[in-house]
Amino acid sequence: MDIAAYMAGVGQQARTAATAVARSTTAMRNQALLATAEALDAARSELTAANARDLAQGRDNGLDAAMLDRLELTAERIDGMIEGLRQVASLPDPIGAITDMTYRPSGIQVGKMRVPLGVIGIIYESRPNVTVEAASLCLKSGNATILRGGSESIHSNQAIAACVASGLAAAGLPETAVQVINTTDRAAVGELITMPEYVDVIVPRGGKGLIERISRDARVPVIKHLDGVCHVYIDSHADPEKALNVAVNAKTHRYGTCNTMETLLVDAEVADDMLPLLAGAFVEKSVELRGCERTCALVSSAHAATEADWEAEYLAPILAVRVVDGLDGAIAHINRYSSQHTDSIITENYTRARRFITEVDSSSVMVNASTRFADGFEYGLGAEIGISTDKIHARGPVGLEGLTSQKYVVFGDGHIRT
Repeated sequence: MDIAAYMAGVGQQARTAATAVARSTTAMRNQALLATAEALDAARSELTAANARDLAQGRDNGLDAAMLDRLELTAERIDGMIEGLRQVASLPDPIGAITDMTYRPSGIQVGKMRVPLGVIGIIYESRPNVTVEAASLCLKSGNATILRGGSESIHSNQAIAACVASGLAAAGLPETAVQVINTTDRAAVGELITMPEYVDVIVPRGGKGLIERISRDARVPVIKHLDGVCHVYIDSHADPEKALNVAVNAKTHRYGTCNTMETLLVDAEVADDMLPLLAGAFVEKSVELRGCERTCALVSSAHAATEADWEAEYLAPILAVRVVDGLDGAIAHINRYSSQHTDSIITENYTRARRFITEVDSSSVMVNASTRFADGFEYGLGAEIGISTDKIHARGPVGLEGLTSQKYVVFGDGHIRT
C-alpha cells in the first residue's frame, strides 16, 4: 500500500464530509448515533468474535494484563458503548448556539457562535470502545473524524466501524464522516499528524511514548495528556472510613486507567492509625506498596520507594505511599510530581478543602471522592474524547464543547464605521 496516497485520500474524504456534517441538522446526527447503537446491539456476536481474535493475538504477542484488560470488549463494555451513544444523542447540540450578544455604541450587535473544529484525527491504543466514544462526540459536535486505533485492536475496530458506517448511512450522512484507518502500518500515523490541509486537530490517547511522539512531530494542533499520576491525600481531619473506602476504590477499581490513583499521601498526624489499616486493605487486594522511610517504618510489607516511584504511572497493582507534613507538604508534593490530571483530598475541614482545590494545579481536583470519577461519562458529558492536561482550549475530560470553537457574529442594519 502507498501509505501517503492512502492517507491523502482519507484526508480529502474527511474534509468533504466535514462540510456535510457541519450543515446537517441535529436530528440527522442524533439519528446516526441511535442507528449506530442499534447496529452495535445487533452485532454483539460479530464484535465478540472480532475482539477474541485481537485478544488471542495480544496474548501471543505478550501483552501484559493491564493492556489485555483495556483491549477486552466484555458484554458490559458493549452495553456501555450503546448507552454512551444514546446519552450523547440526548445531550444538547452545542453547534450554532449564539451567546454573549451585546449592543455596541455603534448600534451593531456582537456575539459568539459555537462552531465545529472541522476534521479531528484521533490516535489511540488498545481500547476499542474509544472508537465509539470518539465517533459519537465528533459527530454530535458537527465534526468529521479520522480514527487510528492500535494494531492490537484492528479487528475490533473494524467491526465497530462497520456499525458506525451503518448508522451514518441510515441518517443520510456520508460514511466518510467517520473513517477508521484500515492499516496497522505506523507510517499512517506520521501522515495523519502532518496533514494540516485536511486535519484541524489531533487527539492522541495512549501511552506516554505515543503522546510524546505525536506532540513532537505533529504539524497539527494537539489536545493531549502525557500520563495520569493521580494522588489521594488523607488529611488529619479526614473521616477514617471515608478515607479507607476512597483510597481503596481509587487504586483498585481498575488498574489500567489514567484516573487511577498512583500515589497515596497520608498526613503524619494520622499515619500511625491510618497506614496499617490502608496497608491491610491493599495487601488483601494484592497491591504492592512502595513507601517512603516513614511509611516503611509503619508498614513492614512496604518496599522502599525511589525517586522514580513518585513520578510513576504504574497502571498496575503497585502504589507509592508517602507520609507528608500536613496540607502544605501534600500540596508541595502534588505540584512537584503530579501530571496535572486528577488529585483528591479526603478531609472534613472546609478551609483545608478550599485551599486544596485552589492551590493544586490539576485539570480535576476533588474533595472526598475517588479519582476514578474523572471521566466524561461520570461528569455528565455522555462520553469523552480524552482528558486534556493542557491549559489552552480544553482542560479535563473533553466532551462536546471541547470539540468546538467559537467565532464572532455581528448583526447590523446597514451600519458603517465612521
